[in-house]
Amino acid sequence: MDPECSQLLPALCAVLADPRQPMVDDTCLEKLLDWFKTITEAGSSLLLLQENPCLVELLCHVLKPQDLSSRVLSFSLRLTGVFAAQEDCFQYLQGDSSLFVASAAGQLLVHILSLSMRGPAEGPPGLQADDWPPCAQKIVGHIEESLRSTATPQITQALNVLTTTFSHCHDPWTQVLWVQLHPLVAVLLQKDPMPAAHSLVDLLLSVARSPGLSSSSCGLWETLAQTLSHLSPTQAGLLALGILKLQDCPQALRAQAFAVLLQPLACVLQATAQGPEPSGLLDSTAADSVTADMLLPSKAACVGLLCQTLAHLELLLPLPQRPCPWPQAPLLGAAVTLLQLCRGSGSPASDAGRQLCALLLGCVRVQRAALDFLGTLSQETGPPELVTQVFAVLLEYLRSPDSSPTVLKKAFQATFRWLLSSPRTPGCSDLDSHTLLFLRELLPVLQKRLCSPCWEVRDSGLEFLTQMTRRWGGQAGFRHALLASEVPRLTEQLLRDPESYVRASSVTAMGQLSSQGLCVPPAGPEHPGSQQKSLLGELLHILSTDSEGFPRRAVMQVFTQWLRDSHADVVGDTEQFVAGVLQVAGQDLDWEVRAQGLELALVFLEQMLGPPRSHCPYAVTPPVAAPAGPLTQALQSLCRVRLFEFAFRALFDCDRPVAQKSCDLLLLLRAKTASSSSLQEPRSSPDVASVEAALQRWRAGDQAQPLGDLEPEVVLAVLRSMDLEGLRGALAESSDHVEKSPQSLLQDMLATVGILGENEADCY
Repeated sequence: MDPECSQLLPALCAVLADPRQPMVDDTCLEKLLDWFKTITEAGSSLLLLQENPCLVELLCHVLKPQDLSSRVLSFSLRLTGVFAAQEDCFQYLQGDSSLFVASAAGQLLVHILSLSMRGPAEGPPGLQADDWPPCAQKIVGHIEESLRSTATPQITQALNVLTTTFSHCHDPWTQVLWVQLHPLVAVLLQKDPMPAAHSLVDLLLSVARSPGLSSSSCGLWETLAQTLSHLSPTQAGLLALGILKLQDCPQALRAQAFAVLLQPLACVLQATAQGPEPSGLLDSTAADSVTADMLLPSKAACVGLLCQTLAHLELLLPLPQRPCPWPQAPLLGAAVTLLQLCRGSGSPASDAGRQLCALLLGCVRVQRAALDFLGTLSQETGPPELVTQVFAVLLEYLRSPDSSPTVLKKAFQATFRWLLSSPRTPGCSDLDSHTLLFLRELLPVLQKRLCSPCWEVRDSGLEFLTQMTRRWGGQAGFRHALLASEVPRLTEQLLRDPESYVRASSVTAMGQLSSQGLCVPPAGPEHPGSQQKSLLGELLHILSTDSEGFPRRAVMQVFTQWLRDSHADVVGDTEQFVAGVLQVAGQDLDWEVRAQGLELALVFLEQMLGPPRSHCPYAVTPPVAAPAGPLTQALQSLCRVRLFEFAFRALFDCDRPVAQKSCDLLLLLRAKTASSSSLQEPRSSPDVASVEAALQRWRAGDQAQPLGDLEPEVVLAVLRSMDLEGLRGALAESSDHVEKSPQSLLQDMLATVGILGENEADCY
């Protein structure tokens, strides 16, 4: 590495590790990763890490719980893979070498065992263990010795080796191996405490999934049943879920596994029941005392078991092999009860219920898990009285000032899913009367949340509004209820929110409201005597002036959708709209805004020339060009909005995704006009030469001079002369197609966050 780059690297690593720093775009990180790949391929990666300890500090730092951006985390993990691909770097980077060595040794044993059992050329060894090769017998003997050991680490390693074996090897000899080792595995169930329980669960599920073993009479199902009854509730839940996911499994074992999975919720219902009637989750009499003991004495154990149970049932619900009949009503009751206990609104009649209420009061983890599960349960129907309770508890959470932002977000999500599942009046697509009544209670709550001092709450409320408007914006009942509320006015005000995420969500929500004709004029001007801007003007102002990228990206997405849907504010003067948006987007510093500008340009191009004939890149039939007259008019329209100038500038953009998207757009245009003979201009035309010269200067980095007014014949001649296919291939080779200096890359990334002065960075 150059000394200049080594001097810049510590500062850049500090920026990447600091979640408070604004981060550069993905393309810079891609270029940085490409540079590190080049360095590691050319020399010693270990030397690079030793000479630049800031890299190791960065890789270790990102593993700590924090609010790092997903792009930095992704970059760091991929960089770790680049270094760890070399053995000396791998050893240098690892936190506990014994774990790596043990894991590698176990995998090596599995490979040796598998290779030795393939046998010589004359055929595989016999299925009797005594006929196996000496190497295989020695490995199996070592596993047997480890399983008999009193040391848990040795037992764990033996079980892990067997799990890997049965996961990857499905030859007939694995059945012989399981029959031989099954008694030793069964002995582990009798030990108290059971050693290596987690590894034992992994092994049994691996054997159960292995073809040939699950259907054989080798005592597997009996062992699984025994294991379920010997494990702790937390450990048994994982095994029960694995059993219920199996395609072929005895019905009795499935019933036992499902009972294990339901046991914690049955305890909750029993502890809060007002009478001796059964909960409906289990046919057995009283809830298992072990599970009850696990729930009540410890808050950590209670919360962990309930969250695990809810997550497992949530995974099980959409599977085709889920238990049937599915206890929908008791599960709905359990989810509602848990949410009431966490809010303190439940009324448990027993000492156990009161103790459970004390443990769960205000527990955010259980609230989030229960709301997720409640939302998943919306896929099924339920008794009307229980559905009423569902909406009541959801409204309670949305109203409560004690609900945390994450809990509110999940409450909004669950509410939307239950609204989607609401019954419809036959022959009518509108919401039913009960749902509309709930909606009228919900909208004032949404108004309050849109005024919350917490930006996450405002953001979640806007997302919920967008979802509802997209789904029911055309239905009379929803429209009437929404327009009678203050929600549209508050949403418009949030376009000027101090938080950029909220502004972006407000842009999206207002775009959706406007598409459905649900925008209402504000009650009064912000400044007396001034005229309110139209929404189109407001969004153009955000696109031109907002300091953050998220709102500007949202505006471009709204504009693209408006153009696609022929929005009323667009169809009045489509050319003026497109020209104005492209002019602003082309000057934006955010590559995603520029890329979205190309998406808008593509929509306009397709509206002018028609959509592509085939989306298949291997289609044999070439695109059919439009007739000469309409084609000329369409190209003139594209010229008037300066679409070509926008696309040509994007073609030489320093950010690869923008250049690729522009290249694809121009290739599409050239293909659609390829067969037109009425629009021909000699290659030697002065206008063509002038444009080509300007494009050469643009490619070199001088884009100050605009192309000016273009004629369709000139544009087509320039397109036919360009090697767009070659450019597309070059763009696909590397993310760093313009600037080749690593030092410049590091300087620009640091300058972006203000570490370096303006004059110290190259603009690329």
